[in-house]
Amino acid sequence: MIQRIQTLYLLIAAILLGALFFVPFAQIAVKDGAIYRADLLGINPEGINKPELFPFNWLILLIWGVSMILLVATIFLFKNRKMQIRLSIIDSIVSLIITGLIYLKIWSVAKQLSGTYAFTVYLVFPVIAAILIYLAIRAIRKDELLVRSVDRIR
Repeated sequence: MIQRIQTLYLLIAAILLGALFFVPFAQIAVKDGAIYRADLLGINPEGINKPELFPFNWLILLIWGVSMILLVATIFLFKNRKMQIRLSIIDSIVSLIITGLIYLKIWSVAKQLSGTYAFTVYLVFPVIAAILIYLAIRAIRKDELLVRSVDRIR
């Protein structure tokens, strides 16, 4: 059901994780003055679209895709609240794993290039999505308790 608050939480989380595909989430400044931009497709010099320079880890891209599929599937599982809770827990953990893997990749590339890195605000999107998924889990549990209490009255 679209009008439930947990659906809105999950939808906003899906939008935040989906936006992560289109925005750069870090910059690496090298000592020679070059600036590298990092997004889900790769780490490239600013203004050049060559993902083959430092291609991003396929594992991160795969986990991101699985996370998006889980979120969309969770939204449409509103009739099976227990499964919705399970998938939401898995997806919140996966969102936090995405953030950790991105941090490790940026750190390792910055170490290779002997540069400094700076994260943009977009790297916080998976963390915010995990918080929204947690709020959705609480709302789903509240619905489950309400249904159980109504069944007990009958």
